[in-house]
Amino acid sequence: MKAMVIERVSDLRVDKQPLSPVDIPIPSPGDGEILVKVSACGVCHTELDEIEGRTPPPRFPVVPGHQVVGTVEQRGKRASRFHRGERVGIAWIYSSCGTCRFCRDGDENLCSEFVATGRDADGGYAEYMVVPEAFAFKVPDTFSDVEAAPLLCAGTIGYRSLRLTGMRDGENIGLIGFGASAHLVIQMARHLYPSSKVFVFARSPGERDFARELGACWAGDTADRSPEKLHRAIDTTPVWGTIVHALGNLERGGRLVINAIRKEEIDKEELLALSYPEHLWLEKEIKSVANVASRDVREFLDLAASIPIRPEVETFALDEANRALLELKERKIRGAKVLTVV
Repeated sequence: MKAMVIERVSDLRVDKQPLSPVDIPIPSPGDGEILVKVSACGVCHTELDEIEGRTPPPRFPVVPGHQVVGTVEQRGKRASRFHRGERVGIAWIYSSCGTCRFCRDGDENLCSEFVATGRDADGGYAEYMVVPEAFAFKVPDTFSDVEAAPLLCAGTIGYRSLRLTGMRDGENIGLIGFGASAHLVIQMARHLYPSSKVFVFARSPGERDFARELGACWAGDTADRSPEKLHRAIDTTPVWGTIVHALGNLERGGRLVINAIRKEEIDKEELLALSYPEHLWLEKEIKSVANVASRDVREFLDLAASIPIRPEVETFALDEANRALLELKERKIRGAKVLTVV
């Protein structure tokens, strides 16, 4: 089968072709696993983190991709949840131990044996992949394969981030960065909290215009002061300075949720600008988001279908994955980027 693989850590500013096209055997499903014929796979900033060495080290070589939609081609022994030809989605969570206290509480994302799709196990930048059937999800019929792909990470991690803000209707929320995840979060927030105002902070004029199209009451640069204080905020950017600016915009008792596995290089001058009385005092909070749990995927897919959420999608062929990643690195973004595999 055709696949695109990461073979080593590299710098995208130098290496414009970080993924290598390869022809590898179609994997066979083991006990409790299913073989999925991939039709679409979302492109995520996490792939940039893997390539540039900001995540826990991937297993090299590895097929990246964790926003996967496809159909069940074959079932392994003791796999019975899905029938052949049924459409499924695969997210960042590939497996967990199932027995620790986090798994028992439904927080498999915090399991010490968490296995990530496309990092620790081969993912969806390929024509086929295998996955434990317990971590495959039914995709609502209302979405096409291409529309469903970004829901499986950008949407699901956005849903978890929004839930972790503890937001209530009528409170102001700020979205820092306006890429694949935030353009879905704004649709969730406007549906769940109709009396709330959404303020968007983005570097490019195009992203700010897009945010206004989707209902933001205000859109400015990431370093701007918001016209009103924010009760909640979600930062989806890869840089450090936005944390300081977001904390400066928070209301007393406000909470900033950082939706990122890693941040890029630290700007020491920006960090030195962090002032305890201005940015942290008066019970302001910072909370991180770690991965996603199975319930996040299930709950979000149901919510997305009921709204319904409509992702803005730009498609690329599988062999154009390097171009899609480079555009993501260069912030050429409007919504989500998705590879079409078949």
